[in-house]
Formats: sequence, structure tokens, C-alpha cells
Amino acid sequence: MRKSRSKHSSNHERWLISYADFITLLFAFFVVMYSTSKADQKKQAEAAAAINSAFQSLGLFQSAKEVQAAQAAKDAAASLATSQDAPVSPMNVVLGDQMLASPEVRQDFERIKHNLEKLLSNQIAKHVVALHIGRDGLVISLREAGFYDSGSATPHPGSITTLDQIAEALRATPYDIRIEGHTDNVPIHTEQFDSNWELSTARATHMARIFIEGHHFSPARLSASGYAEFHPATTNTTTEGRAQNRRVDIIVIPRVTAPRAPALDVPSTRPESITVAIPGAATAQAAVTPPSISR
Repeated sequence: MRKSRSKHSSNHERWLISYADFITLLFAFFVVMYSTSKADQKKQAEAAAAINSAFQSLGLFQSAKEVQAAQAAKDAAASLATSQDAPVSPMNVVLGDQMLASPEVRQDFERIKHNLEKLLSNQIAKHVVALHIGRDGLVISLREAGFYDSGSATPHPGSITTLDQIAEALRATPYDIRIEGHTDNVPIHTEQFDSNWELSTARATHMARIFIEGHHFSPARLSASGYAEFHPATTNTTTEGRAQNRRVDIIVIPRVTAPRAPALDVPSTRPESITVAIPGAATAQAAVTPPSISR
């Protein structure tokens, strides 16, 4: 008797095995991707924090609060610039209360400013010297009325003592110096200078020469530039405003590119290079030197 063959029913759910394998592999893939991304974020955060800390200590990066304050100041300056009477904002005018430097450098700048205020108290009272800490650094403004004859790029002999005090106070610091010449908007045309560009640049470069030759500044620390009437400190529509705009700004920058010079006392006699750079310096020095008293 022939045995009857049993009929095997086909299984229509075998695809579930392949689907489950695929889902498992996909889950494992995303778990690996997620863990890798989290590790990368942690490393990136650590690297960013280290870089930010290093650059902030050098005074190159700002903190979040400083960035917000600087942006608010820029917005305020932009709104003021729409007014016809508002002067163009110069490079060294304060755009907010924060300077682009580390807290240690700001503290050092405050110390330098305090020392200069004591040294130059008479000149500050006469409004021929002004000091402030701006966005670029410590700004020492020398007004034309106290240092220059009109249309001249050579400081007059009466300003030698003040220049000596400023130069010697800054020479012992490690920071770079930028010297800027500025004028008002009154045109000039003389045998020596064709325009305010030449006058402002000549005053800045002559001051740099005094620092280098008379006080032995490293030339790598210094830079000089002239801006004519195009970076006023205030409006040029008044006589007083034009007088404030005729100035030479000595800006101590929070940057170091040359070795620090040792501090030396101001010599009682002017260096020979100062006599060469400023005609009449020797005569002025002899006039202010007290006579010796014989006993």
C-alpha cells in the first residue's frame, strides 16, 4: 500500500528573520554613531576652551560680556554717525568701556595711567595733555597748544621736559607704542607741508624719532602714522573742538614685540640726539638749569 505524501505548507513569515537582522544592525550602527558624536563634542569643547583661555590671556579674544558691550557700543556709535554734526570715530576713541586685553594687562595699564597722571598733573590741569584708556589701549593726547607751533612738526623747546617724562615712563614698559598725528579740518599749504596729511605724518614720525634716538626705544616697538583731519576726537565746527583735534596721540598698545628695556632714571642733561632732533633744546635746558651756589 503506497504511503501518502504529507503536504508541507509554505511559511510566509520567513522575511521577519531578515528584517529583524537588518533592524538590529541598523540599531547598532546608530548607537555607534551617537557615541562617536558625543565623544567628538567633548573633545571639541575641551579644545575650544583651551584655545579661548590661551588667547584671552594674550588679550586677543574677548569674553562674552565684552563682546556684548563692544557690540552695543558699536551700535550706539553707528546711530550717532547718522547725525551731520557727529565726527567720524577715530581709531583710539573708546567704543565701550572694555579694552581688548586680559584683566592683568588692563590692571597694568591703569597703573601706568595713574603714574602718568601724577607726573603730568600740571599739563593735565592746563588741558595740554589728556589721558584715557580706550579700546586700543592707553591714549596719551598731546594737544598742539602745549607742544607745537602752528604748522610746525617740531616740538618747541618748552615741551622737552614733558616729553622726557612720558618717554621714560613708557620705555620701562614692555608694550608697543603707536604714534598718531591728527589735525583739524582747516587746510594748510606751506613751503614745508602741502596738506594736513604731510603735517600730521611729519609730527608722528618726528615724535617716533625722539623716542628712538633720544630715549633708546627699540624701533620694533614703535609705529607712526598721520590721519590729517579724518579721525577727529570731537567736532570741527567750533574753535575749541578744532584745538582738541590738533594733537599727537601716543597709544600704548596691549601687545609685546620687543624685549623689555631696563628702567633708568631720567638724565639731568638732555641726550645729544634730542638736541639734534629739537632745535633750541640745549638753549632751553640751559635756561631752566638752576645756577650753582658757591659757599
